[in-house]
Amino acid sequence: MDGLISLHSAYDVQLALAEAVKCRRKQKKWSRQTLAERSGVPAATIKHFESTGQISLRQFLLLWQMLDALEPLLELSKTKQLIPKTIEDVLSMRG
Repeated sequence: MDGLISLHSAYDVQLALAEAVKCRRKQKKWSRQTLAERSGVPAATIKHFESTGQISLRQFLLLWQMLDALEPLLELSKTKQLIPKTIEDVLSMRG
């Protein structure tokens, strides 16, 4: 993020992701056990994640794959092209 100040902490994002998983699970009317069976992530781990936001990345991806598409998450790994703000930026990008 190039040292920019963020209004959100990593913990805030963890809790938001946990809440998103919980909401999507409930929208599908799935119990934690159902999600566990479909994802391969133990129900106890899902419960812990939904209450604390703590989970391994792999387990998060397994859950998300059952509840939503992975493609938007994959997009986060791609380098974004910088948009020049000044003529100096344009000239520096050419060289």
